[in-house]
Amino acid sequence: MSGRWVPRLRRGDPRGQSIVEFTLVIPVFMLILFGMIEFGFVFSHDLTLEYATREGARAGAALDNGGGPLGCGAGQSPNWTIVDPLVVAAVERVLQSPGSLVVISQVSQIVIYKANPTTGANDQGHQDVWTYSPGAGPIPQGATNHLNFVDASYPNSDGWQGCSRSNASPTIDSIGVSLVYTYKYQTPLAGVLSFFGGGGGNPTLTITDKTVMQLNPSAS
Repeated sequence: MSGRWVPRLRRGDPRGQSIVEFTLVIPVFMLILFGMIEFGFVFSHDLTLEYATREGARAGAALDNGGGPLGCGAGQSPNWTIVDPLVVAAVERVLQSPGSLVVISQVSQIVIYKANPTTGANDQGHQDVWTYSPGAGPIPQGATNHLNFVDASYPNSDGWQGCSRSNASPTIDSIGVSLVYTYKYQTPLAGVLSFFGGGGGNPTLTITDKTVMQLNPSAS
């Protein structure tokens, strides 16, 4: 054999390789971690919103049209004006209950509407929209504080007046209560998403929820 010299290849520094691997893995790890935490927050908020609309619909179904003969004329449904404020008050109580993570100022509107009796959809063309306006709403019956939501045309709303809601056979209306909530991310998930090109510049999520119930039928 000849004594020809063969150069030996030197292996790179393993520490540099580890750093590169860690740099590649850490964004994925952070995405999973923050995603799990964020999902927990979203789930908690959504449960509260769902409970709030359910309580509002239950109040609206129980109060019906306010009592008295159905109709918006003199002597008919004399207490109909108390219905919607009590519906909104029921929603507010849940949103502001102890343990609730919901920020009430991020609830842009509460809608009380005549629901489609078959699908529950808001497609009947009758609704009252209550928008967030802290302390500017009416005072519900039996309460001392103003609501944080207002209906610009209350109590003479042309949307769906309480006195026009039928709870008598054969036509029993269904009431729907929905709300719109802007959820703000609680973790740096948006920043991690932007790393992957996910457009995380707007760290908010719009959550909507609704509950539909049939009005309690009259005794007659």
